[in-house]
Amino acid sequence: MMKRFVIEREIPGIGEFSITELCGAARASNQAISDVGNGIQWQHSYIAGDKTFCIYLAENEDSIRKHSELSGIPVSAITEVPQVIDPLTANN
Repeated sequence: MMKRFVIEREIPGIGEFSITELCGAARASNQAISDVGNGIQWQHSYIAGDKTFCIYLAENEDSIRKHSELSGIPVSAITEVPQVIDPLTANN
């Protein structure tokens, strides 16, 4: 079963990366996901200053750590997200 995770990555200067550099990072991530195989999916990432906050679906933290190892993209923290709320939650 896939779980949702937020992966915090400290990458000095990431907020100043060009679109070409970000494209290269995304390609490295996509290749690592392909190499890891089933059990991990990158949804999107937020870039803020010297950090990224990446939203992934994965079976476990080990899959995320393997992805980091293969992609060369560091992991500072992994947090499981057991619940999500949004404005529509108020309608329940």
